Amino acid sequence: MIKEQENQEQKLAYMQQDIIITKRMDQIKHKIAVMSGKGGVGKSTMAVNIAASFANKGYKTGIMDVDIHGPNVPKMLKIGKIGLKVNEEGILPVEAGENLKVMSSQFLLSDENSPIIWRGPKKTAAIRQFLSDVSWGNLDILIIDCPPGTGDEHLAILQSIPSIDGIIMVTTPHTVSLDDVEKSINMVRHLKIEVLGIVENMSGLICPECETEIPIFGNGGGSEIASKTGIQLLGAVPIEVSPKEHSGLLIENEESKTSEKILKIVAKIENMVLNNGST
Repeated sequence: MIKEQENQEQKLAYMQQDIIITKRMDQIKHKIAVMSGKGGVGKSTMAVNIAASFANKGYKTGIMDVDIHGPNVPKMLKIGKIGLKVNEEGILPVEAGENLKVMSSQFLLSDENSPIIWRGPKKTAAIRQFLSDVSWGNLDILIIDCPPGTGDEHLAILQSIPSIDGIIMVTTPHTVSLDDVEKSINMVRHLKIEVLGIVENMSGLICPECETEIPIFGNGGGSEIASKTGIQLLGAVPIEVSPKEHSGLLIENEESKTSEKILKIVAKIENMVLNNGST
């Protein structure tokens, strides 16, 4: 009897949290998650640069880092150790620029090198708390940086956010990455969520001497998986040796081919989602 009562209380608390999440997300016009099949393909790099690009365009932008075990977004945005603030509206995301707000589990750690050792239910609870307790305010777009793979974190995000616009999938041209990203695509489709497009990262290495693009991880993998799945290829982003250290913000180097490719990808997303496909 006691256990049954506890279960009922948990269900009620979950439903109440769902209501709060819906209210929070209603203040955000567009929500896009960035996913990958495996780690090491530059998913967080793409998420950060997409978010920063929208902010630079004048859109009120948020980026939520739900890669619990590898929360790299703050470092990529050159945000130092910052304590979170709370007011009557909830937890306040960190300001990373005029139009960019950030929330990450990294902000919860006393030491940035401390590991987060959580089981699935605790990770799910933390992500739902991010959704229900963080006061984003009115945003034009929220970019969600998911961990690699198809686990609890993805289900928590994709099943908790109402009216999510869709997913951006990041892969490299390598066969292993392509196989894994196809699994992620199938998962998202099973949940009846749209995959907006595929980004092929590390499409090649730009030679610093002759500017030839060398396909060090293979060639045309992004086009192949796009054709196989019927999803558009948003663009292919090469690796480029830079004389400057830009951390994760590749778009800072305005003259680079990498920056040019990313900005073209952002323009396509802007047209698809924020402009509803209008020209």
